[in-house]
Amino acid sequence: MSTGKFFQLNPQKGLAKSAGIISLATLLSRLLGFVRDIIIARMFGIYIYAQAFVIAFRLPNLFRDLIGEGAGNAAIVPVLCEYKIKKSKEEFWQLANILLNLLLVILGVITIFGVIFAPLLVRLIAPGFIASPDKLALTIKLTRIIFPYILLIGLAAYAMAMLNSLKNFTVSAFAPCLLNISIIVFALWFGEGIKGLGFGVLVGGALQLLVQLPVLYKQGFRFKPLLRINHPGVKQIGKLMMPRVFSSGIYQLNNFMDSIFASFAWIVGDGAIAVLYFAYRLIQFPLGIFSNAISQVVLPTFSAQALEPGLKELKTTLSWALRMVFFVLLPATVIYMVLARSLIFTFFGGGKFDFHSGVLTAQALFFYSIGLCAYGGTKILQSCFFALKDTLTTTKVAFVALIINLLLNAALMFPLKIAGLALATSISGISGFCILFSILYKRLGGVESKLIGISCLRILAASLAMGAIAFLVNNALNVFWALASAVLAYIFFCFIFKVEEMRQLFNWLMRPECLK
Repeated sequence: MSTGKFFQLNPQKGLAKSAGIISLATLLSRLLGFVRDIIIARMFGIYIYAQAFVIAFRLPNLFRDLIGEGAGNAAIVPVLCEYKIKKSKEEFWQLANILLNLLLVILGVITIFGVIFAPLLVRLIAPGFIASPDKLALTIKLTRIIFPYILLIGLAAYAMAMLNSLKNFTVSAFAPCLLNISIIVFALWFGEGIKGLGFGVLVGGALQLLVQLPVLYKQGFRFKPLLRINHPGVKQIGKLMMPRVFSSGIYQLNNFMDSIFASFAWIVGDGAIAVLYFAYRLIQFPLGIFSNAISQVVLPTFSAQALEPGLKELKTTLSWALRMVFFVLLPATVIYMVLARSLIFTFFGGGKFDFHSGVLTAQALFFYSIGLCAYGGTKILQSCFFALKDTLTTTKVAFVALIINLLLNAALMFPLKIAGLALATSISGISGFCILFSILYKRLGGVESKLIGISCLRILAASLAMGAIAFLVNNALNVFWALASAVLAYIFFCFIFKVEEMRQLFNWLMRPECLK
Protein backbone atom coordinates (compact mmCIF):
# COMPACT_ATOMS: atom_id res chain seq x y z
CA MET A 1 0.00 0.00 0.00
CA SER A 2 1.46 3.35 -1.02
CA THR A 3 1.61 6.28 1.35
CA GLY A 4 -0.85 8.18 -0.79
CA LYS A 5 -3.36 5.32 -0.55
CA PHE A 6 -2.89 5.16 3.20
CA PHE A 7 -3.91 8.79 3.58
CA GLN A 8 -6.81 8.37 1.20
CA LEU A 9 -8.30 5.54 3.24
CA ASN A 10 -8.82 7.41 6.47
CA PRO A 11 -6.29 10.10 7.38
CA GLN A 12 -8.40 11.53 10.21
CA LYS A 13 -8.33 8.24 12.09
CA GLY A 14 -4.55 8.17 12.20
CA LEU A 15 -4.41 11.86 13.03
CA ALA A 16 -6.87 11.47 15.89
CA LYS A 17 -4.85 8.64 17.41
CA SER A 18 -1.57 10.53 17.11
CA ALA A 19 -3.15 13.72 18.38
CA GLY A 20 -4.59 11.76 21.29
CA ILE A 21 -1.13 10.55 22.31
CA ILE A 22 0.35 14.03 22.02
CA SER A 23 -2.62 15.59 23.80
CA LEU A 24 -2.27 13.18 26.71
CA ALA A 25 1.45 13.87 26.99
CA THR A 26 0.94 17.59 26.59
CA LEU A 27 -1.81 17.53 29.21
CA LEU A 28 0.63 16.01 31.67
CA SER A 29 3.31 18.53 30.70
CA ARG A 30 0.88 21.44 31.00
CA LEU A 31 -0.31 20.24 34.39
CA LEU A 32 3.29 20.07 35.55
CA GLY A 33 3.91 23.47 33.98
CA PHE A 34 0.88 24.78 35.80
CA VAL A 35 2.27 23.51 39.09
CA ARG A 36 5.60 25.11 38.18
CA ASP A 37 3.94 28.47 37.52
CA ILE A 38 1.98 28.28 40.77
CA ILE A 39 5.22 27.69 42.65
CA ILE A 40 6.95 30.59 40.86
CA ALA A 41 3.97 32.89 41.45
CA ARG A 42 3.73 32.13 45.16
CA MET A 43 7.49 32.24 45.72
CA PHE A 44 8.24 35.39 43.71
CA GLY A 45 4.90 37.11 43.00
CA ILE A 46 4.97 39.46 40.00
CA TYR A 47 7.98 41.43 41.16
CA ILE A 48 11.72 41.58 40.43
CA TYR A 49 12.68 37.87 40.51
CA ALA A 50 9.65 36.76 38.49
CA GLN A 51 10.24 39.50 35.90
CA ALA A 52 13.92 38.60 35.58
CA PHE A 53 13.07 34.94 34.98
CA VAL A 54 10.45 35.72 32.33
CA ILE A 55 12.88 37.85 30.30
CA ALA A 56 15.86 35.52 30.76
CA PHE A 57 13.83 32.47 29.70
CA ARG A 58 12.35 34.21 26.66
CA LEU A 59 15.69 34.87 25.00
CA PRO A 60 16.70 31.23 24.47
CA ASN A 61 13.08 30.41 23.63
CA LEU A 62 13.30 32.92 20.80
CA PHE A 63 16.29 31.16 19.22
CA ARG A 64 14.76 27.76 19.95
CA ASP A 65 11.82 28.67 17.75
CA LEU A 66 13.98 30.21 15.05
CA ILE A 67 16.53 27.39 14.81
CA GLY A 68 15.01 24.45 16.62
CA GLU A 69 11.31 23.66 16.77
CA GLY A 70 10.23 26.35 14.33
CA ALA A 71 12.63 25.29 11.62
CA GLY A 72 11.83 21.64 12.27
CA ASN A 73 8.11 22.15 11.81
CA ALA A 74 8.43 24.39 8.78
CA ALA A 75 11.23 22.84 6.75
CA ILE A 76 12.81 19.69 8.17
CA VAL A 77 9.66 17.60 8.62
CA PRO A 78 8.21 18.13 5.09
CA VAL A 79 11.56 17.45 3.40
CA LEU A 80 12.28 14.38 5.53
CA CYS A 81 8.79 13.08 4.79
CA GLU A 82 9.45 13.52 1.09
CA TYR A 83 12.80 11.70 1.38
CA LYS A 84 11.15 8.91 3.33
CA ILE A 85 8.55 8.45 0.59
CA LYS A 86 10.69 8.96 -2.51
CA LYS A 87 14.27 8.11 -1.48
CA SER A 88 16.12 5.16 0.00
CA LYS A 89 16.79 4.61 3.70
CA GLU A 90 20.47 5.39 3.19
CA GLU A 91 19.69 8.76 1.63
CA PHE A 92 17.19 9.54 4.40
CA TRP A 93 19.67 8.87 7.22
CA GLN A 94 22.47 10.64 5.39
CA LEU A 95 20.37 13.80 5.26
CA ALA A 96 19.49 13.36 8.94
CA ASN A 97 23.19 13.26 9.88
CA ILE A 98 24.08 16.29 7.80
CA LEU A 99 21.29 18.27 9.45
CA LEU A 100 22.45 17.27 12.93
CA ASN A 101 26.01 18.40 12.28
CA LEU A 102 24.85 21.72 10.88
CA LEU A 103 22.64 22.28 13.92
CA LEU A 104 25.52 21.53 16.28
CA VAL A 105 27.61 24.24 14.65
CA ILE A 106 24.82 26.82 14.41
CA LEU A 107 23.45 26.32 17.91
CA GLY A 108 26.93 26.25 19.43
CA VAL A 109 27.84 29.61 17.89
CA ILE A 110 24.52 31.18 18.93
CA THR A 111 24.96 29.95 22.50
CA ILE A 112 28.44 31.46 22.82
CA PHE A 113 27.35 34.80 21.38
CA GLY A 114 24.25 34.81 23.58
CA VAL A 115 26.26 34.43 26.76
CA ILE A 116 28.73 37.13 25.69
CA PHE A 117 26.15 39.68 24.54
CA ALA A 118 23.51 39.01 27.22
CA PRO A 119 23.70 42.63 28.53
CA LEU A 120 22.83 44.01 25.09
CA LEU A 121 20.05 41.48 24.49
CA VAL A 122 18.36 42.21 27.81
CA ARG A 123 18.45 45.94 27.16
CA LEU A 124 16.86 45.39 23.74
CA ILE A 125 13.88 43.29 24.86
CA ALA A 126 13.33 44.95 28.26
CA PRO A 127 14.41 48.58 27.79
CA GLY A 128 12.37 49.64 30.80
CA PHE A 129 14.76 47.64 33.03
CA ILE A 130 17.52 50.17 32.32
CA ALA A 131 15.88 52.50 34.83
CA SER A 132 16.25 49.79 37.52
CA PRO A 133 19.94 48.75 37.81
CA ASP A 134 19.24 45.91 40.25
CA LYS A 135 16.58 44.38 38.02
CA LEU A 136 18.80 44.77 34.96
CA ALA A 137 21.84 43.16 36.61
CA LEU A 138 19.79 40.24 37.94
CA THR A 139 18.21 39.59 34.54
CA ILE A 140 21.59 39.63 32.77
CA LYS A 141 23.05 37.18 35.29
CA LEU A 142 20.12 34.80 34.94
CA THR A 143 20.20 35.08 31.14
CA ARG A 144 23.82 33.92 31.07
CA ILE A 145 22.94 30.92 33.22
CA ILE A 146 19.96 29.92 31.07
CA PHE A 147 21.27 30.67 27.57
CA PRO A 148 23.04 27.31 26.97
CA TYR A 149 19.55 25.83 27.13
CA ILE A 150 19.22 26.76 23.45
CA LEU A 151 21.86 24.18 22.45
CA LEU A 152 20.13 21.44 24.44
CA ILE A 153 16.58 22.24 23.43
CA GLY A 154 17.59 22.83 19.82
CA LEU A 155 19.00 19.32 19.59
CA ALA A 156 15.94 17.98 21.41
CA ALA A 157 13.75 19.74 18.82
CA TYR A 158 15.81 18.15 16.04
CA ALA A 159 15.24 14.71 17.59
CA MET A 160 11.52 15.49 17.80
CA ALA A 161 11.41 16.50 14.12
CA MET A 162 13.17 13.26 13.17
CA LEU A 163 10.79 11.11 15.19
CA ASN A 164 7.74 12.98 13.92
CA SER A 165 8.81 12.46 10.32
CA LEU A 166 8.93 8.75 11.16
CA LYS A 167 5.41 9.05 12.65
CA ASN A 168 6.74 8.40 16.14
CA PHE A 169 5.21 11.00 18.46
CA THR A 170 5.08 9.46 21.92
CA VAL A 171 8.51 10.03 23.46
CA SER A 172 9.01 13.52 22.03
CA ALA A 173 5.54 14.45 23.27
CA PHE A 174 6.33 13.39 26.85
CA ALA A 175 9.84 14.92 26.88
CA PRO A 176 8.72 18.47 27.89
CA CYS A 177 7.40 17.01 31.15
CA LEU A 178 11.00 16.59 32.24
CA LEU A 179 11.69 20.32 31.88
CA ASN A 180 8.83 21.22 34.21
CA ILE A 181 9.79 18.56 36.73
CA SER A 182 13.36 19.82 36.73
CA ILE A 183 12.34 23.46 37.29
CA ILE A 184 9.98 22.48 40.10
CA VAL A 185 12.63 20.39 41.87
CA PHE A 186 15.39 22.99 41.57
CA ALA A 187 13.11 25.90 42.52
CA LEU A 188 12.06 24.15 45.71
CA TRP A 189 15.61 22.98 46.42
CA PHE A 190 17.13 26.47 46.13
CA GLY A 191 14.19 28.13 47.90
CA GLU A 192 13.74 31.79 47.03
CA GLY A 193 17.08 31.99 45.20
CA ILE A 194 16.65 32.78 41.52
CA LYS A 195 19.51 30.43 40.53
CA GLY A 196 17.27 27.44 41.15
CA LEU A 197 15.08 28.41 38.21
CA GLY A 198 18.11 28.84 35.95
CA PHE A 199 19.70 25.50 36.77
CA GLY A 200 16.31 23.80 36.54
CA VAL A 201 15.95 25.01 32.96
CA LEU A 202 19.40 23.71 31.97
CA VAL A 203 18.94 20.26 33.51
CA GLY A 204 15.45 20.03 32.03
CA GLY A 205 16.76 20.81 28.55
CA ALA A 206 19.39 18.08 28.86
CA LEU A 207 16.80 15.54 29.97
CA GLN A 208 14.52 16.40 27.04
CA LEU A 209 17.34 15.54 24.64
CA LEU A 210 18.61 12.42 26.38
CA VAL A 211 15.22 10.74 26.66
CA GLN A 212 14.73 10.81 22.87
CA LEU A 213 18.12 9.42 21.87
CA PRO A 214 17.42 5.72 22.60
CA VAL A 215 14.22 5.82 20.52
CA LEU A 216 15.98 7.56 17.65
CA TYR A 217 18.74 4.97 17.80
CA LYS A 218 16.16 2.18 17.72
CA GLN A 219 14.60 3.73 14.62
CA GLY A 220 17.95 3.32 12.86
CA PHE A 221 19.81 6.59 13.38
CA ARG A 222 23.61 6.37 13.69
CA PHE A 223 25.68 9.50 14.15
CA LYS A 224 28.25 10.29 11.46
CA PRO A 225 30.33 13.49 11.24
CA LEU A 226 28.95 14.62 7.87
CA LEU A 227 28.87 18.28 6.90
CA ARG A 228 27.72 18.89 3.33
CA ILE A 229 26.08 22.25 2.86
CA ASN A 230 25.64 21.56 -0.87
CA HIS A 231 23.49 18.46 -0.27
CA PRO A 232 20.20 18.76 -2.28
CA GLY A 233 18.10 18.09 0.81
CA VAL A 234 19.97 20.74 2.80
CA LYS A 235 19.48 23.27 0.01
CA GLN A 236 15.78 22.45 -0.11
CA ILE A 237 15.47 22.83 3.67
CA GLY A 238 17.48 26.05 3.53
CA LYS A 239 15.12 27.54 0.96
CA LEU A 240 12.16 26.65 3.16
CA MET A 241 13.89 27.60 6.38
CA MET A 242 15.03 31.12 5.63
CA PRO A 243 11.55 32.57 5.11
CA ARG A 244 10.43 30.60 8.16
CA VAL A 245 13.27 32.09 10.21
CA PHE A 246 12.06 35.54 9.25
CA SER A 247 8.45 34.50 9.87
CA SER A 248 9.27 33.06 13.28
CA GLY A 249 11.42 36.06 14.05
CA ILE A 250 8.52 38.37 13.32
CA TYR A 251 6.14 36.15 15.31
CA GLN A 252 8.52 36.12 18.28
CA LEU A 253 9.01 39.86 17.92
CA ASN A 254 5.26 40.12 18.16
CA ASN A 255 5.41 38.28 21.49
CA PHE A 256 8.38 40.33 22.62
CA MET A 257 6.44 43.46 21.81
CA ASP A 258 4.34 42.90 24.93
CA SER A 259 7.49 42.49 27.05
CA ILE A 260 9.07 45.60 25.60
CA PHE A 261 6.03 47.75 26.37
CA ALA A 262 5.38 45.99 29.69
CA SER A 263 8.92 46.78 30.89
CA PHE A 264 7.96 50.47 31.12
CA ALA A 265 6.59 50.17 34.66
CA TRP A 266 5.92 53.90 35.02
CA ILE A 267 3.27 53.63 32.28
CA VAL A 268 1.60 50.22 32.71
CA GLY A 269 2.49 49.55 36.34
CA ASP A 270 5.11 47.46 38.12
CA GLY A 271 5.07 43.71 37.51
CA ALA A 272 3.44 43.90 34.09
CA ILE A 273 5.90 41.46 32.51
CA ALA A 274 5.13 38.77 35.07
CA VAL A 275 1.39 39.51 34.91
CA LEU A 276 1.31 38.94 31.16
CA TYR A 277 3.42 35.81 31.56
CA PHE A 278 1.09 34.16 34.11
CA ALA A 279 -2.02 35.12 32.15
CA TYR A 280 -0.64 33.86 28.84
CA ARG A 281 0.49 30.63 30.47
CA LEU A 282 -3.17 29.86 31.13
CA ILE A 283 -3.95 30.71 27.51
CA GLN A 284 -1.23 28.27 26.46
CA PHE A 285 -2.87 25.48 28.48
CA PRO A 286 -5.61 24.54 25.98
CA LEU A 287 -3.39 25.56 23.06
CA GLY A 288 -0.66 23.18 24.13
CA ILE A 289 -2.95 20.33 25.03
CA PHE A 290 -4.92 20.27 21.83
CA SER A 291 -4.23 22.76 19.04
CA ASN A 292 -0.45 22.31 19.20
CA ALA A 293 -0.97 18.55 19.18
CA ILE A 294 -3.23 18.73 16.13
CA SER A 295 -0.88 21.07 14.25
CA GLN A 296 2.09 18.83 15.08
CA VAL A 297 0.57 15.58 13.86
CA VAL A 298 -1.21 17.15 10.91
CA LEU A 299 1.98 18.53 9.32
CA PRO A 300 3.34 15.16 8.06
CA THR A 301 -0.13 14.31 6.71
CA PHE A 302 -0.46 17.72 5.05
CA SER A 303 3.01 17.22 3.57
CA ALA A 304 2.05 13.88 2.00
CA GLN A 305 -1.35 15.08 0.79
CA ALA A 306 0.22 18.20 -0.75
CA LEU A 307 2.04 15.88 -3.17
CA GLU A 308 -1.24 14.49 -4.52
CA PRO A 309 -3.08 16.07 -7.49
CA GLY A 310 -6.21 18.08 -6.78
CA LEU A 311 -5.45 18.56 -3.07
CA LYS A 312 -8.92 17.21 -2.20
CA GLU A 313 -7.71 15.22 0.79
CA LEU A 314 -5.66 18.19 1.98
CA LYS A 315 -8.75 20.42 2.05
CA THR A 316 -10.74 17.78 3.91
CA THR A 317 -8.02 17.35 6.52
CA LEU A 318 -7.65 21.13 6.90
CA SER A 319 -11.38 21.52 7.50
CA TRP A 320 -11.35 18.70 10.04
CA ALA A 321 -8.35 20.14 11.91
CA LEU A 322 -9.86 23.65 12.13
CA ARG A 323 -13.21 22.34 13.34
CA MET A 324 -11.59 20.19 16.03
CA VAL A 325 -9.51 23.14 17.23
CA PHE A 326 -12.57 25.38 17.48
CA PHE A 327 -14.44 22.57 19.24
CA VAL A 328 -11.95 22.80 22.11
CA LEU A 329 -10.93 26.47 22.09
CA LEU A 330 -14.32 28.17 21.79
CA PRO A 331 -15.58 26.77 25.14
CA ALA A 332 -12.16 27.47 26.67
CA THR A 333 -12.52 31.11 25.59
CA VAL A 334 -15.91 31.38 27.27
CA ILE A 335 -14.63 29.78 30.49
CA TYR A 336 -11.66 32.14 30.69
CA MET A 337 -13.84 35.19 30.17
CA VAL A 338 -16.50 34.11 32.68
CA LEU A 339 -14.21 32.73 35.40
CA ALA A 340 -11.03 34.81 34.92
CA ARG A 341 -10.81 36.26 38.42
CA SER A 342 -11.87 33.05 40.19
CA LEU A 343 -9.32 30.99 38.27
CA ILE A 344 -6.43 33.35 39.00
CA PHE A 345 -7.11 33.77 42.72
CA THR A 346 -7.85 30.07 43.26
CA PHE A 347 -4.70 28.74 41.61
CA PHE A 348 -2.10 31.49 41.93
CA GLY A 349 -3.24 33.34 45.04
CA GLY A 350 -1.05 33.01 48.11
CA GLY A 351 2.48 33.76 49.27
CA LYS A 352 3.90 36.77 47.42
CA PHE A 353 1.11 36.66 44.82
CA ASP A 354 -1.15 39.23 46.49
CA PHE A 355 -4.59 40.68 45.72
CA HIS A 356 -3.16 43.38 43.45
CA SER A 357 -1.30 40.74 41.44
CA GLY A 358 -4.46 38.68 41.05
CA VAL A 359 -6.62 41.54 39.81
CA LEU A 360 -4.10 42.56 37.15
CA THR A 361 -3.53 38.97 35.98
CA ALA A 362 -7.28 38.31 35.73
CA GLN A 363 -7.70 41.39 33.53
CA ALA A 364 -4.89 40.25 31.24
CA LEU A 365 -6.36 36.73 31.03
CA PHE A 366 -9.78 38.11 30.02
CA PHE A 367 -8.39 40.15 27.15
CA TYR A 368 -5.90 37.48 26.01
CA SER A 369 -8.74 34.94 25.79
CA ILE A 370 -10.48 36.99 23.08
CA GLY A 371 -7.86 35.79 20.58
CA LEU A 372 -7.61 32.18 21.80
CA CYS A 373 -9.35 30.57 18.82
CA ALA A 374 -7.30 32.66 16.42
CA TYR A 375 -4.03 31.54 18.07
CA GLY A 376 -4.95 27.87 17.66
CA GLY A 377 -6.40 28.21 14.18
CA THR A 378 -3.33 30.08 12.95
CA LYS A 379 -1.11 27.14 13.88
CA ILE A 380 -3.21 24.85 11.68
CA LEU A 381 -3.15 27.28 8.76
CA GLN A 382 0.60 27.76 9.09
CA SER A 383 1.14 23.98 9.00
CA CYS A 384 -0.85 23.84 5.76
CA PHE A 385 1.25 26.60 4.17
CA PHE A 386 4.43 24.84 5.30
CA ALA A 387 3.26 21.57 3.76
CA LEU A 388 2.66 23.44 0.51
CA LYS A 389 6.26 24.62 0.88
CA ASP A 390 5.17 28.22 1.13
CA THR A 391 6.75 29.97 4.07
CA LEU A 392 6.84 33.43 2.47
CA THR A 393 3.11 34.04 2.88
CA THR A 394 3.17 33.31 6.61
CA THR A 395 6.12 35.70 6.92
CA LYS A 396 4.25 38.53 5.25
CA VAL A 397 1.13 37.96 7.34
CA ALA A 398 3.17 37.74 10.54
CA PHE A 399 4.75 41.08 9.69
CA VAL A 400 1.32 42.67 9.20
CA ALA A 401 0.22 41.23 12.58
CA LEU A 402 3.38 42.65 14.15
CA ILE A 403 2.63 46.15 12.87
CA ILE A 404 -0.95 45.89 14.12
CA ASN A 405 0.25 44.77 17.56
CA LEU A 406 2.86 47.53 17.70
CA LEU A 407 0.37 50.27 16.88
CA LEU A 408 -2.31 48.93 19.21
CA ASN A 409 0.15 48.46 22.08
CA ALA A 410 1.21 52.09 21.76
CA ALA A 411 -2.40 53.25 21.59
CA LEU A 412 -3.93 51.05 24.31
CA MET A 413 -1.17 50.96 26.95
CA PHE A 414 -2.05 54.43 28.23
CA PRO A 415 -5.82 54.11 28.76
CA LEU A 416 -5.99 50.35 29.57
CA LYS A 417 -2.48 49.75 31.01
CA ILE A 418 -1.66 46.00 31.16
CA ALA A 419 -5.09 45.00 29.82
CA GLY A 420 -4.42 47.12 26.73
CA LEU A 421 -1.31 45.09 25.90
CA ALA A 422 -3.27 41.83 26.13
CA LEU A 423 -6.11 43.20 24.00
CA ALA A 424 -3.64 44.38 21.35
CA THR A 425 -2.21 40.86 21.12
CA SER A 426 -5.69 39.36 20.67
CA ILE A 427 -6.69 41.77 17.91
CA SER A 428 -3.37 41.19 16.19
CA GLY A 429 -3.85 37.41 16.38
CA ILE A 430 -7.39 37.55 15.00
CA SER A 431 -6.23 39.76 12.13
CA GLY A 432 -3.44 37.36 11.22
CA PHE A 433 -5.77 34.35 11.24
CA CYS A 434 -8.35 36.03 9.03
CA ILE A 435 -5.72 37.08 6.48
CA LEU A 436 -4.14 33.61 6.35
CA PHE A 437 -7.51 31.88 6.02
CA SER A 438 -8.56 34.22 3.19
CA ILE A 439 -5.35 33.57 1.25
CA LEU A 440 -5.49 29.80 1.74
CA TYR A 441 -9.17 29.72 0.80
CA LYS A 442 -8.42 31.36 -2.55
CA ARG A 443 -5.37 29.20 -3.20
CA LEU A 444 -7.14 25.90 -2.53
CA GLY A 445 -10.39 26.94 -4.18
CA GLY A 446 -12.36 26.60 -0.96
CA VAL A 447 -11.89 24.61 2.25
CA GLU A 448 -15.40 23.48 3.18
CA SER A 449 -16.10 26.93 4.60
CA LYS A 450 -19.86 26.32 4.89
CA LEU A 451 -19.25 23.21 6.99
CA ILE A 452 -16.74 25.10 9.16
CA GLY A 453 -19.13 28.04 9.59
CA ILE A 454 -22.11 25.91 10.61
CA SER A 455 -19.91 23.90 12.96
CA CYS A 456 -18.57 27.07 14.63
CA LEU A 457 -22.08 28.48 15.16
CA ARG A 458 -23.22 25.27 16.84
CA ILE A 459 -20.10 25.11 18.98
CA LEU A 460 -20.53 28.77 19.94
CA ALA A 461 -24.14 28.17 20.99
CA ALA A 462 -23.11 25.20 23.14
CA SER A 463 -20.23 27.22 24.62
CA LEU A 464 -22.41 30.20 25.56
CA ALA A 465 -24.98 27.96 27.21
CA MET A 466 -22.17 26.22 29.09
CA GLY A 467 -20.74 29.60 30.14
CA ALA A 468 -24.05 30.63 31.67
CA ILE A 469 -24.14 27.43 33.74
CA ALA A 470 -20.52 27.92 34.85
CA PHE A 471 -21.22 31.52 35.89
CA LEU A 472 -24.21 30.55 38.02
CA VAL A 473 -22.46 27.60 39.68
CA ASN A 474 -19.35 29.67 40.40
CA ASN A 475 -21.42 32.33 42.18
CA ALA A 476 -23.35 29.73 44.17
CA LEU A 477 -20.47 27.36 45.02
CA ASN A 478 -16.84 27.70 43.82
CA VAL A 479 -14.64 27.52 40.74
CA PHE A 480 -14.03 23.76 40.99
CA TRP A 481 -17.75 23.00 40.90
CA ALA A 482 -18.08 25.54 38.10
CA LEU A 483 -15.44 23.79 35.99
CA ALA A 484 -16.94 20.36 36.58
CA SER A 485 -20.41 21.67 35.71
CA ALA A 486 -19.00 23.36 32.60
CA VAL A 487 -17.59 20.10 31.24
CA LEU A 488 -20.86 18.24 31.74
CA ALA A 489 -22.90 21.16 30.42
CA TYR A 490 -20.76 21.44 27.30
CA ILE A 491 -21.18 17.75 26.50
CA PHE A 492 -24.92 18.06 27.04
CA PHE A 493 -25.35 21.18 24.91
CA CYS A 494 -23.14 19.75 22.14
CA PHE A 495 -25.68 16.95 21.74
CA ILE A 496 -28.59 19.41 22.01
CA PHE A 497 -27.14 21.66 19.29
CA LYS A 498 -26.02 18.66 17.22
CA VAL A 499 -22.32 19.48 17.25
CA GLU A 500 -20.96 16.87 14.86
CA GLU A 501 -17.43 17.04 16.29
CA MET A 502 -18.78 15.85 19.63
CA ARG A 503 -20.48 12.92 17.93
CA GLN A 504 -17.32 12.06 16.00
CA LEU A 505 -15.29 12.07 19.17
CA PHE A 506 -17.87 9.95 21.00
CA ASN A 507 -18.05 7.42 18.13
CA TRP A 508 -14.29 7.18 17.94
CA LEU A 509 -13.98 6.58 21.68
CA MET A 510 -16.58 3.82 21.44
CA ARG A 511 -15.47 2.36 18.09
CA PRO A 512 -12.30 3.92 16.61
CA GLU A 513 -12.92 2.29 13.24
CA CYS A 514 -16.13 4.36 12.88
CA LEU A 515 -14.30 7.65 12.56
CA LYS A 516 -14.93 9.05 9.12
